[in-house]
Amino acid sequence: MSADRLLREIADVGRDAGRGGYSRHVFDDAELTLRQWFIEQAGMRGLAVRTDRNGNIWAWWGRPQRGAVVTGSHLDSVPGGGGFDGPLGVASAIAAVDILRAKGFTPTKPFALLVFAEEEGGRFGVPCLGSRLLTGALDADRARGLRDIEGITLAEAAAKAGHDPERFGADPESLAMIGCFIELHVEQGRGLIDMDSPVATGSTIIAHGRYRFSFAGQGNHAGATLIADRHDPMLPAAAVIGAARRAAAAVRDARATVGRLVPVPGGTNVIASTVDLWLDARVPGAGRTAALVDDIAEVARIAAAEEGCTVTVTEESYSDDVVFDEPLRRRMDEVLGGVPALPTGAGHDAGILAAHVPAGMLYVRNPTGISHAPEEHAEPIDVDFGAVSLAHVLEELTG
Repeated sequence: MSADRLLREIADVGRDAGRGGYSRHVFDDAELTLRQWFIEQAGMRGLAVRTDRNGNIWAWWGRPQRGAVVTGSHLDSVPGGGGFDGPLGVASAIAAVDILRAKGFTPTKPFALLVFAEEEGGRFGVPCLGSRLLTGALDADRARGLRDIEGITLAEAAAKAGHDPERFGADPESLAMIGCFIELHVEQGRGLIDMDSPVATGSTIIAHGRYRFSFAGQGNHAGATLIADRHDPMLPAAAVIGAARRAAAAVRDARATVGRLVPVPGGTNVIASTVDLWLDARVPGAGRTAALVDDIAEVARIAAAEEGCTVTVTEESYSDDVVFDEPLRRRMDEVLGGVPALPTGAGHDAGILAAHVPAGMLYVRNPTGISHAPEEHAEPIDVDFGAVSLAHVLEELTG
């Protein structure tokens, strides 16, 4: 079955009527539906399916062995995201199996498909949750205590979905199964349309982190409290939004984004008592992301003091610059006949694995460059070309 047709099979799962696009988060109804869809697709192809201790799903073509060629991606989305980010890589992996079988190919090396849990961090705030737990990059106790917007912990959500959260944590046995990892993903940013190429290999991922700014003030009545008597945490929070844009604009290739802000209690006629704000910061180069965040945090501290508020800044996740395995990238490029190599500012599970095993990325053209939004797009012909390209790479690596 083609990758485009597989994507169309799940096109109605997790649609978000309010935001537009899709909201599919780990262990919610939509993501569980997609997990079951993947398991059924793997079973239809005779692949042996297992779920590891961290909720990542493996599907083996042949006998599971260490040092396997592994491909896959994730099924979750950001809130109101597009239909390609994540599922495209999973659908393409399934389609690649069909393409290889149709030509009579059987891998002589161990081979598996892998679906990671919660790559986006859309529910529990930590990106690449499944791959971070697998590799030990995320402490299991911290992971179990992560809470979603409704106060449900990851441990509670996992248990409800049938997983044992006490088993979460570094999984050297599963990690040893991966000899190399290839992740196909929709392009995030505009590049390939101008290069007139439907696919590219990945070269690097810039360093990036997520930081929580927690402001505390005094909740009060919006009409009865004089301006001079206020300790409104929304003001220093607003200062951070402007500071993030100014700080990033002053540093080459930097990005700083405030995409989420939660005032408590959140009433129209209430001065907030607390405001939590999340900063996404990305700057290539060792230590440069931390320096950018320090500049923004200093603005937050000054603005909070001026308003009679307090602020704490917590790093929720951080990943250094990633350079994908060059011998693997060259081998992919040779198989594909010479394609562009793209750097990206977007994080991926392949970037987490790259510190432990040879890892590579294969990008499929996104003509608008828009991602993490309903307008994210890839043409059906490019979707299927990407799956064929992935099949060529897998044939080379497993033959």
